[in-house]
Amino acid sequence: MPAQLMDGTALARRLVEETTAAAADITRRTGTAPCLATVLVGEDPASVTYVRMKRNRCAKAGIGSRHIALPASTTTAELVATIADLSADPDVHGILMQHPAGPHIDERAAFEAIAPEKDVDGVTMHSFAAMGFGLPGFVSCTPGGIMRLLDAYDVGLAGKRAVVVGRSAILGRPVGMLLLAGDATVTYCHSRTADLPAIVREADIVVAAVGRPRLIRGEDIKPGAVVIDAGYNAGNVGDVDFDTARARAGLITPVPGGVGPMTIAVLLAQTVRAAAHQLGVQAR
Repeated sequence: MPAQLMDGTALARRLVEETTAAAADITRRTGTAPCLATVLVGEDPASVTYVRMKRNRCAKAGIGSRHIALPASTTTAELVATIADLSADPDVHGILMQHPAGPHIDERAAFEAIAPEKDVDGVTMHSFAAMGFGLPGFVSCTPGGIMRLLDAYDVGLAGKRAVVVGRSAILGRPVGMLLLAGDATVTYCHSRTADLPAIVREADIVVAAVGRPRLIRGEDIKPGAVVIDAGYNAGNVGDVDFDTARARAGLITPVPGGVGPMTIAVLLAQTVRAAAHQLGVQAR
């Protein structure tokens, strides 16, 4: 029997509905709508599209947006100054810096200019440490969406072996920490991992987040395992060979329609939570 699909689109829709209601409640009680600022350096077509999509989703959820478009020639110092101004602006409750910002930009310096209470994308070292220590804060959005998917499908983590393929600072590393916080035993794999298939075969939960199409093959999936494909490559192809993996897995995310919709839904939810905190009201 093929694996059950983990429907990220439906779960994201429910989360956005809850977020929309919460945003409306905050606006009614305070007279101020939650506001997300997006910062984009240059005119990379994919980045422009992503930012436009996020702003459209904000509008539909009753979240205000402020877009800062900077030329490709922007320096790191100029970008940091722009983000610092947004961090100090009481009318902005969340900040998203679209990345990549260009090879000449020190992205870590730019991320660190985001005030922790406005880091709704979960990209600062403060947020990373909070995830690692299990402290209050904002999670990286894609890992946060993955954890919500696992919870929605009643995937117990305690004692399970989770293999994370990928070690990026905003996806692989944080999702591993969140799985560890749920009492899973976590193994990180990456481009220099020896005999990756053998490690994947032992996993009860596989998170593919490396950006290489169909890297994870179906024959290497443990029967009944949970497969989370966080990759997105040209042609709507994930990091997992979907058809062969579905024949062996118990649960699997499709691409598209799995992890992707959850990322934006978590971003919106965290923006509203940030606004509630900054405006001094309890989010509902």
